[in-house]
Amino acid sequence: MKFLYSGPVFEMARQQFDVIADHLGIAEDERDRLLLPKRAIVVSCPIHMDDGRTRVFAGYRVQHHLTLGPAKGGTRFAANVDIGEIAALAVWMSWKCALAELPYGGAKGGVTVDPRTLSVRELENLSRRYMQEMIPFVGPRVDVMAPDMGTNEQVMAWFMDTYSMYQGVTVPEIVTGKPVGTGGTLGRREATGHGVAFLAFRAMEALAIDPVGATAIVQGFGNVGMHAVLGLAARGVKIVGVSDHTAAYWDPKGIVARDLVNHVTRVGALSGFSTEAAIDAQTLLEQPCDVLAPCAVERVIDADVARRLRCRILAEGANGPTTPEADKVLAERNDGVFVIPDILCNAGGVIVSYFEWVQDLQQYFWSRDEVMDRLERALDRSWTMVIARAKRDGVANRTAAMAIGVERVMKAKQARGLFP
Repeated sequence: MKFLYSGPVFEMARQQFDVIADHLGIAEDERDRLLLPKRAIVVSCPIHMDDGRTRVFAGYRVQHHLTLGPAKGGTRFAANVDIGEIAALAVWMSWKCALAELPYGGAKGGVTVDPRTLSVRELENLSRRYMQEMIPFVGPRVDVMAPDMGTNEQVMAWFMDTYSMYQGVTVPEIVTGKPVGTGGTLGRREATGHGVAFLAFRAMEALAIDPVGATAIVQGFGNVGMHAVLGLAARGVKIVGVSDHTAAYWDPKGIVARDLVNHVTRVGALSGFSTEAAIDAQTLLEQPCDVLAPCAVERVIDADVARRLRCRILAEGANGPTTPEADKVLAERNDGVFVIPDILCNAGGVIVSYFEWVQDLQQYFWSRDEVMDRLERALDRSWTMVIARAKRDGVANRTAAMAIGVERVMKAKQARGLFP
């Protein structure tokens, strides 16, 4: 079964798990049960295109485990999506949920498509078809979807409506990340980026760095990167570099966060924001700064990049941005780059998704202040546990964070036993 999942992203997740399994002394015959997903679904999604043609897109959903509760995870629409990547993201989501003490197992879904090539009508057709194909395998107590790269609140609304029409009643708790008017929660849109900024400030505090006048570079300017920039700038951090898939900019004098947001809101991407500050996207990662926040895709910081990093804090807003080889390089460096690992740093999204699910089940909704206060308290609790564990065991922050997550899932599986 393990050969079903392949590719560099799943291999990276496997290598990370092996390190934690060795650290925790997990028996060899228990490891596959912890690592390999419970269920993987591959579906064909045929839709009518605007030009009258019928096209078939490949869709995926991986549910890593359901030991602690329903599976939980985003759904991404991207051209390079495959089953190995989706499985790796589901595994990471399991450790993330366990670290945050959420009653979820990890899941992830996706469709192999560049959503930018679809019209709104085609995107709706594909979203509804994907959810229709997944109905036998998902549910509010089985698997709860959320947005990810290439999807958004509108796609979640289409998911919810499709599932609800099948059930004959409105079921808002089938997805999170919906528009507020359809059962979504205040604070969900900015939750992940807000969490990245919040934990970067906790790290600055630990390293005695004054946020006022500190500098930050944010790679990726989607929902996560945009709100990370706004959150950092709100506390006085100077944004000296940003990038997305269209452009990269570097200005040591600082870039006004609100100007960036206004430009992207108007144009849809960073391209065209500036001519004077343009820089190579790879070179941007290696510029000096206090906080470097990779908020885009996996594996952007490899061993070579890790050797050239000049940041003091690496705040991982993306899933899996740092390879295991890069982790080794960072551990060997004498200047001590402080890593906030992804399963802690970007957990704000799933934490507030949990809040949304709870509100939908109760049909009782909270104010934004309540949501953000609960989010920060949850992140602070996980932060404290990770830092204490790293200090106690003399290990890297990533090892400490993953050890807590894996250990919780392992103990739950042991307590429930193995069904004969």
